[in-house]
Amino acid sequence: MTRSPSARSGAAQGAARGRAVTGLLGCGIAYPVTYVVANDIIAAARYPGYSRIDQAVSELSATGAPTRRFLVGMLPVFTGLTVAFGIGVWNAAGRRRTLRGTGLVLLASGATGIAWLPFPMSSRDVIARGATTGGDTGHLVLSGLTVAEILALFGTGWDAFGPRFRIYSLTCGAVVLVSGALTSQQAGKLANGQPTPRMGLYERISIGTWLQWMAVLATILLREQRPLIGS
Repeated sequence: MTRSPSARSGAAQGAARGRAVTGLLGCGIAYPVTYVVANDIIAAARYPGYSRIDQAVSELSATGAPTRRFLVGMLPVFTGLTVAFGIGVWNAAGRRRTLRGTGLVLLASGATGIAWLPFPMSSRDVIARGATTGGDTGHLVLSGLTVAEILALFGTGWDAFGPRFRIYSLTCGAVVLVSGALTSQQAGKLANGQPTPRMGLYERISIGTWLQWMAVLATILLREQRPLIGS
């Protein structure tokens, strides 16, 4: 049966909207890849003596770090990808209210990303001398807020795709909490100028778990968009 012009127009508009949402959801995969490449491949390689295992990710953008300027330049990219993914999740959520909440948390996370700019971590030497600044205090506050946002993502999105995704989200939450606690335990040694063995590893496990969850969420939602694009 031949469709009417209005029906064909509606189908074309629906397909165009589906392609737009697909592009936004793709940012949920682009962000984790970009974050890892920028921090652990490019920046870490340009920081002489930096240890991915024993040093925090934030040290790559700390005051006086040779890689700070590069990562400050990447901040708008990180923020833009996070906000775009949040918009994509909101539009793909449909009637799933909790998933809309996930989109809102992602938008808030993007806004938080900009807030990091005036609050860099001080270098290890400065912290060991007890010469910390308000930037360090703000950095700690934002670190706590980021963990809360990550857990909020798991909490709002966990019930959107059935029991397997619930278990996966709960497992991710547990990994983030445990690895975050281990990171904090090591970070407490910075003020005394002590080594921080495996601090970077613990933090990267926490961050990697969150980034993986985002990519999995994006992949699921992208699969849902395929029939809409082809309609």
